Amino acid sequence: MSNSITPAVFLRGALMLALLFIVLMSKSAAQEDTSPHVALLSIDGAIGPATTDYFKRATEEAGERGAALIIVHIDTPGGLDAASRDIIQHILASPIPIATFVYPSGARAASAGTYILYASQIAAMAPATTLGAATPVQIGGPPGTPGPGSKPQESEEKEKKEKQDGEGESEEGKKEESLSGTAMERKVVNDSIAFIRGLAQRHGRNADWAEKAVREAATLTAAEALELNVVDIVAKNDQDLLKQIAGRKVSLDSGEITISAEIAQLPIKEYEPDWRNELLALITNPQVAYILLLIGIYGLIFEGYSPGAFVPGIVGVICLLLAFYALQVLPINYVGLALIIVGALLIVAEVFMPSFGALGIGGIIALVIGSVMLIDTDVPGMQVSRKLIAAIAGVSGIFLLGLLLAVGRSLRKPRLASDQALVGRTALVSNVHESEVLVHLDGEIWRAHCETPLEPGQRVRIVAQRGLLLYVEPG
Repeated sequence: MSNSITPAVFLRGALMLALLFIVLMSKSAAQEDTSPHVALLSIDGAIGPATTDYFKRATEEAGERGAALIIVHIDTPGGLDAASRDIIQHILASPIPIATFVYPSGARAASAGTYILYASQIAAMAPATTLGAATPVQIGGPPGTPGPGSKPQESEEKEKKEKQDGEGESEEGKKEESLSGTAMERKVVNDSIAFIRGLAQRHGRNADWAEKAVREAATLTAAEALELNVVDIVAKNDQDLLKQIAGRKVSLDSGEITISAEIAQLPIKEYEPDWRNELLALITNPQVAYILLLIGIYGLIFEGYSPGAFVPGIVGVICLLLAFYALQVLPINYVGLALIIVGALLIVAEVFMPSFGALGIGGIIALVIGSVMLIDTDVPGMQVSRKLIAAIAGVSGIFLLGLLLAVGRSLRKPRLASDQALVGRTALVSNVHESEVLVHLDGEIWRAHCETPLEPGQRVRIVAQRGLLLYVEPG
């Protein structure tokens, strides 16, 4: 009897193994620990789309797994307005109390971090931490441009001097000064003030200082913030924080609740970013997005100039799609993007249509200007590094210089007729027939004629050329 396994038996066995694997995975998921615990998240660095994605996923997962409280460690210089507002909306709608904790010592909750702190049901800081400087940064357009209704700087200075009485400016004069700037800047500042005052009033915190943080970029230490009712707690660590918030009442969308007095006895489980968050954080990094964009553009250009190569085209398409995904969630300037594309086209055009540097130099200039303009924000950590731009420009310049030197050398070579270009070269006999001789030269096979007998492998020197026939002699 044959012991061979038929395809039908093999397929049936594979299907049963797959079903068994699915059942085991579903049981594992069903048996996942959903006991009460305290969830721990971390926001570290500039706040961007990846931060929002991580925060939403982690808080939702924590709720599904039975978290009674969410602690968010925060250490940030600020971030993008859209990403920060998404996080704040998620905090305000959370059915679980969220305690934002500026931790460890030396951390800060600047700019967008201050808004998140004000939005949280519990605001806490560790000793030797700071918050504030919540003035919106410049997004788009040259800073300091006078807008409709704004006063020239000289007039403001003159008016400012007139309001001084020798003992300092009046409160009215200070308000006038703080409201100076472009119309757009005033709109952004006033909108931010209304937003943060609303957050402060929701949780009974100091709304006047919140306005000062936006209007004057004021900052506070942990002790000062506690004294001024900007934060609720100053704690040394997570356990200290849990002990202090036990029994505290907080306001959620569903109403006011009291945090359990046994909260300090619950285990703390850390929720780290998964692979998707890590990938999103990588490709939405402005430096990485910029490099992916350049690789994608150059890949498609080289594929267009050498159809059928496939590798440049495939790599270019993948990198370009990743770059476009990153750029659609980042604040970009489309003029800058267009300049980068034009610059890359001009640099490549220099290779195929030598213009003695005109196209290449113009391309490098367009590439540098477009790179500087690409990310349309002044948020720290959300800009393309000037060092990276300088490195790209330097490499492009070296490539262009090498191309110009090669063109110059070719122009200095003596010109030869096309039928005399091979005269004087050395070739290798590859085959000898009764009627003809074949020689190998620069990867090509040529027909040759010689007055003396030749043998395969023998070196010969070309003495004349008549069309596609070479006249050779033993070399």
